[in-house]
Amino acid sequence: MAHRFLMDGPEDAGITLLLAHGAGAPMDSAAMSASAGALAAAGLRVARFEFDYMAARRQSGARKPPPRAETLEGEYHAAIEALGTAGPLVIGGKSMGGRVASMIADDLHAKGRIAGLLCLGYPFHPIGKPAQLRTAHLAEMRTPALIAQGTRDLFGTREEVATYALSPRIEILWLEDGDHDLKPRKAVSGFSAADHLATLAAAVSAWASRLNA
Repeated sequence: MAHRFLMDGPEDAGITLLLAHGAGAPMDSAAMSASAGALAAAGLRVARFEFDYMAARRQSGARKPPPRAETLEGEYHAAIEALGTAGPLVIGGKSMGGRVASMIADDLHAKGRIAGLLCLGYPFHPIGKPAQLRTAHLAEMRTPALIAQGTRDLFGTREEVATYALSPRIEILWLEDGDHDLKPRKAVSGFSAADHLATLAAAVSAWASRLNA
């Protein structure tokens, strides 16, 4: 399937982010659009794409379960080739999209193909199954990585993640009271969704500038 990209941000940006969607929502979901907009406003070039199963949903309307993350690695590689970025590239995505990117990152980084990995709400484990960790490859990760995670994300809370063995190459940006979409409850935390998006954009921009130094 030919890749269709949603592009945001300046064409002459120093770094391009390639982001895939989560398991259940498309590349133009409210959460992904908000994140892409904030990152683009911070001066980053953002490209979003969909895996074939999600693109097929647009055609058929049928909501088949997503395939296993491991089976999507080839599609992510194909998206990188189709994008054809000349400058520094950071791969990643929301939830499952970021997980798929994390599974191919080290090989690409070792070959000089990517500068880093960005995950927006990493699914450290399935909801309600904290023992089924998806972290084995993260312990030895060599790619510079930034994970933006809400402190009350049901796929991995701050308290849970603190117990995991993660590579020192991985930085985690904790967003207070954020859920899996990084959204806080303002009445509880005092932060709005816009506040967290601004924090996310500033943190990613600063982190990306270090990659490009």
